[in-house]
This record gives sequence, structure tokens and C-alpha cells, in this order.
Amino acid sequence: MKPRALIAEDEPLLAQGLKDALALAWPELQVIALAPNGIEALRLAAAERPDVAFLDIRMPGLSGLEVAAELADRLNEGEPVPRIVFVTAYDEYALKAFELAAVDYLLKPVSAERLAKAVARLKTQLAAPREDLAQLVSRLQKVLVGGTADAATGAAANGPTLKIIRAGVGNTVRMIPVEEVCYFQASDKYTSVVTRDAEALIRTPLKELLAQLPQDKFRQIHRGVVVNISEVAAAVRDDAGRLSLRLRQRKEILPVSRVYAEQFRQM
Repeated sequence: MKPRALIAEDEPLLAQGLKDALALAWPELQVIALAPNGIEALRLAAAERPDVAFLDIRMPGLSGLEVAAELADRLNEGEPVPRIVFVTAYDEYALKAFELAAVDYLLKPVSAERLAKAVARLKTQLAAPREDLAQLVSRLQKVLVGGTADAATGAAANGPTLKIIRAGVGNTVRMIPVEEVCYFQASDKYTSVVTRDAEALIRTPLKELLAQLPQDKFRQIHRGVVVNISEVAAAVRDDAGRLSLRLRQRKEILPVSRVYAEQFRQM
């Protein structure tokens, strides 16, 4: 069977350009879809199960790294994992993806020579046994968790650690000590601040907020959730091996993405 590929790129001309270049470099490859954003890329990848996914690092909705992580989280053990090539205009992201998680990367603008090398590597990879989910997630975890930690550490070094959260509750602005927060959850344009007995909203994006939190107390457990480790009562695995956290003072159970599960292995 012909190998099948998905291209995720928010710039239509670049997406079509990569498709045309692949037609010359790899005539046997069937490009099944062009996804204009990360959310559509995730939907198509989960539904179509391509052999190869070319993912732009920065896209609306979800980044290429987030698409790969979410896809890995949706797959069950033993299901085929696409070979991933990250496409980027940013060297630092490309190098990290290449070294720690990707089969290969393409730096924009993509040259014919560089694409030919990527195609050769992909053909070799496709001829070899499929990488299982655990291996892919482990490598993605190094990029997402390690990269977040590096960024957070750098941000923390350049500014004070956040101690008080100013959050809106109706017509009132609450002053919430950080240590009283059970977890933060991204919600549309806001971030929910969840304490033991209440919830409030702030406009600070979760990624920006994470860089200001005490790194020894708060951990990211999902793309949209950061938890206070001291509020975690137990880490529980279901029959499928998926991890969830039970909190000490809240009834809800928080699912942990497989990409971030490694940090709770000892619990």
C-alpha cells in the first residue's frame, strides 16, 4: 500500500508548496489532507491514521508539539503511531524536536535537498518496525516537560515568583495566596483558579502563569491543567494504564496526559 501523509500548516501557500515538493521528492506518497490549524490536524490524524504527519510547530489552536502529544494520548497501546516531521521557521524549536522527539524536521523555507534527506529517513523508518506508544510519549515528554521547565526556570530567574493571585469572582477581586490553589485550568480566554472551596477566573494564559509559579510545588499534568502537588492525595491508573490524580480537598479527578505521566511514576 502507498504510504499516506497529513500536512498541518496554517499558511495555505506553504502547505500547498510542501505538498507539491513532496510529489516530486516522493511520488508514491499520498497526501490525504491539508490541515489549516492544530485542532483540525488532531482530528484528521486521529480519524485517518496517516503513516506520516508533517506538523508545523506554531499553528492556531494547537501547536505541532501539542498535536503530537494529544494524538499520543488518544491512541491505545499497540495502535500504529505516525512518523512525525516537525516543520518550523524557528531553529530552537526545530533542533529540540529533532533531537528529542521527531523523526526529522524541516526548516522553512524547505529546500529540495533537505526534503530529500527527510524523505530518505522516513522511508527507512517506515520499513522498520513501528515505534510503540510508550517510546513516542517518552520522547515527547522530554520535549514538552523539559522545554516547559527550561522556559519556566528562565522566566523565574528574570522575575519574582508569584505569591498572590488576583482573581475575579463576580464584582469582587479576590486575593488568593498561591499555596491555597489546588489547580489551574485553561478555559477559553481565561484560566480558572480552583481552591479548596471556590473557583475564580484570571486572564493570564496558563503557559505564562506556569513560568511564575513555584517550580517545586506546581506541575503541568495536561496541556490545559497545572496542579499543586501538595494537594494531590493519590495517583491512580485504570485498566488501560491511563493515570488520574485524586485531590485531598476536591471531589473531581484530574486526568494526566501520557506525556506528563512520567513525573508521577513514583506515586
